[in-house]
Amino acid sequence: MWERTLQDLVRGLRANKNDEAKFIAKAVDEIRREIKTDDMELKAGAVLKLTYLDMLGYDMSWASFHVVEVMSSPKVHLKSIGYLAAAQSFEQDTDVLMLTTNLLKKDLSSTPADIAVTLDGLSHIVTPELARDISPELIAMLNHSRPNIRKRAILALYKTLVKYPEAINQARVRLEEKLEDPDPSVVAATVNVLCELARRTPKDYLSLAPQLFHLLTSSTNNWMLIKIIKLFGSLSPHEPRLVKKLQPPITELISTTPAISLLYECVHTCIIGGMLQGSSGDSLAKLCVSKLATFIQDADQNLKYIALLAMAKIVPTHPHLITEYQDTIFTSINDQDISIRMRALDLLSAMTNRGNLQSIVQQLLSHLVRDSSSLPTAARSLAQNATASNVSEILPSPSQSPAYRMTLSQRILSLCSRSTYENVSNFEWYISVLVDLAHVANVNIGSEIRDQLVDVVGRVRGIRRYAVKLMHTLLSDDSMIRNASEESSCSEVLWAAAWIWESIVCKELSEPQKLLHHLLRPEVNNLAPDIISVYIHSATKAFGLWASELAQKWDDEDLPEVKQVVDQIISRMREFATSEHIEVQERAANVLELFTFISADINSYRPGPDINSLGSTPGPSSLAGESTPLEEPRFPKSLYLIHPLFSGYELNPVGTNAQASVAVPEGLDLDSWIVPPPREAVPHNVDEEKDGTGKKVRSKKGKGKEIGSAAISKKNKGKENGNHTTPIPADWEETPEERAQREKRKAERLAQLRDDPYYIIDDRPKRVEEDVDSIPVVHLDGMPPIAPGISNNALSTLRATSQTFSSESFVLDKGGEMPEGAAPPQPPLNSRQMSPAAGISSPAPAVPVRLTSFPEYEVPEDSPVEPIKVVRPKKKNPGKKKRTVADSI
Repeated sequence: MWERTLQDLVRGLRANKNDEAKFIAKAVDEIRREIKTDDMELKAGAVLKLTYLDMLGYDMSWASFHVVEVMSSPKVHLKSIGYLAAAQSFEQDTDVLMLTTNLLKKDLSSTPADIAVTLDGLSHIVTPELARDISPELIAMLNHSRPNIRKRAILALYKTLVKYPEAINQARVRLEEKLEDPDPSVVAATVNVLCELARRTPKDYLSLAPQLFHLLTSSTNNWMLIKIIKLFGSLSPHEPRLVKKLQPPITELISTTPAISLLYECVHTCIIGGMLQGSSGDSLAKLCVSKLATFIQDADQNLKYIALLAMAKIVPTHPHLITEYQDTIFTSINDQDISIRMRALDLLSAMTNRGNLQSIVQQLLSHLVRDSSSLPTAARSLAQNATASNVSEILPSPSQSPAYRMTLSQRILSLCSRSTYENVSNFEWYISVLVDLAHVANVNIGSEIRDQLVDVVGRVRGIRRYAVKLMHTLLSDDSMIRNASEESSCSEVLWAAAWIWESIVCKELSEPQKLLHHLLRPEVNNLAPDIISVYIHSATKAFGLWASELAQKWDDEDLPEVKQVVDQIISRMREFATSEHIEVQERAANVLELFTFISADINSYRPGPDINSLGSTPGPSSLAGESTPLEEPRFPKSLYLIHPLFSGYELNPVGTNAQASVAVPEGLDLDSWIVPPPREAVPHNVDEEKDGTGKKVRSKKGKGKEIGSAAISKKNKGKENGNHTTPIPADWEETPEERAQREKRKAERLAQLRDDPYYIIDDRPKRVEEDVDSIPVVHLDGMPPIAPGISNNALSTLRATSQTFSSESFVLDKGGEMPEGAAPPQPPLNSRQMSPAAGISSPAPAVPVRLTSFPEYEVPEDSPVEPIKVVRPKKKNPGKKKRTVADSI
């Protein structure tokens, strides 16, 4: 009878690709008949074909008993097929493995060929039970006369010790003896096993240090030296004396070995083993860094990656050595491999300090700028696309990937804001960096830039003058508003620009009325509602500041200009008052009422006689009601209506513990229900009963326990519309049915709120992201620029690079304001200043701006406002938190 061999099976599979399942089903039927025969050759051939099919994903667990039969064959070539099939198909829970114990013991005492096959298969199928029964035979096999058997036994013993760790006590002595074996392959296998075992419990193998050190200094096998170096890297943290002993041989290996793998393991061991500490480790650290720097310049991507990874581990102890290769590290930022770029960013983040922050940030910032000179022309791009001869030239730059640009932008912000800007020496430079980043990031990171702009200007008083001027230029930038609708726009910085201008009291702008044109232009409607609200607020303050200054030097010829500005503001506020956003609508309506009053006052104003002809000049005393020739001021009094609203106090950062230092007012219960839960939210096992006095009490069904008024917490009592709220038992837990009902009520409530004009719901559909990176960016010969905005020439010279910043010292307010009576925050340290020689005291408290030409309001001494009571905040235990119904609703 003719049988199909493995070669025939492979040929048949290749010939029946269109109907493979049918062919395999037929082949398996033939194998089932062949594997049941008594002919061991035919049975082994069937098992071999099943092994091949198992590699293709077809199950052969049904033939596990027949595999054991082939394993017991006395012929070596058939036995090897059985062990191969067992290693391929047997799992830890295979039932027939319990039948192989005696078979394995018998094969381990057979001929050397059978022993070799058995040891190879045993390492793949060993289980905890087999390891317990076979470990004595394996330990005895370590003294076999043949080196290849000893080597296989050592490797198989490792798999046995992993499954049955209790055998390590008997195998430890034999393994230590194999370190002095005359065969190098046996010694290498022993070192490999000891290295893996020491990784689990390093302290147990410290006694092997002398023998391993002898092998380190005498062996020439690079692969064994790598294992020994790894083993010493695990032992050194537990034995400090090894560090000094290992430094000379490892230094020699680093200096002389041509093997890159061995060189890297030596460097890595020096890092994790603590060999770079102290004065003796400085020279070794310098040698390691120089070797790693050569890896970065290598063409092999793997070497670049491991070099950057190792350098990041050396930075905490020797940052000055890594800084010398800053330019070399920056070359990896342009690498096409994203993993290498990310490791380079991690390394740059770790090596950043106060001295090199500006240079690193400037290079990262310029990396985000699109280089127009590197873009191909249209003809060149079409030719490359047609021929596809050089794919790397038509691929977009790695810096143009949105995900990478977002990571790079976030990294710039994190580098500068680390530990509350401890590395920033010039804050004028930093806010210029933030503005530059808003222009060149081309990703949606505006909210983070906005938060840092507000935080820096609020903490550092010395830069507020420069910040107001810079924010004025930002507000007058047309490109930012024009691109506000794009997803990659950073229009949120306009919120920061308007907020900084209107929140910080300053008079740096000589003509603040010109800012109104930028704040009230029609393009502002394209901005987000929160930005428009701040624009309205800022425009109101800009008018108030300008009007108050105009009143101090009033001239009747200024009246037409004031009327024109007021009419302009009223016109724009009427448009904003019809906005669909409730916040914009409310702010515009309030401002509209104020300016309606100002307009009425200005229209009713009539110029008086010349003040000089009366022989007197107005002053604070005359305005206060003293006997003067003039009873009324010679300017519209409404010009001072707006400015006092904004000049009373100065906004400063608030201390972290300021709120916790304010005592809770009497009568305020923070744990009581604001809106009581509906009655149906009460658990179904709670009933209302009436006691003898007619009062309602709570009792649980089926338990006969009553919850009286004394058992109800005072925090759960309250009144709503004159009715008592439903008290909730303390031990109540929500059931799945109650949770489903609560979710249903929540959905119904949201459906009702959808039609409520005072409840804002964001129903805007999500925009579908387009694959912009797949569109080639080219120069169109003889065509104007496609998108308006900041030109590439302007971006190539960033503001933070081109401008000359002030050398003034800046004080960073880290503590913030605290309520009176509380512990004051620590004053800023001199290290936060740019110049250590400049002696600048802590900032003085804010003083309200006083107008010299108009009287102030009189405030009675017995003010009805009670002072804030200051208490010391108590630490709460986060582990003990009582669950209430409010937590689940």
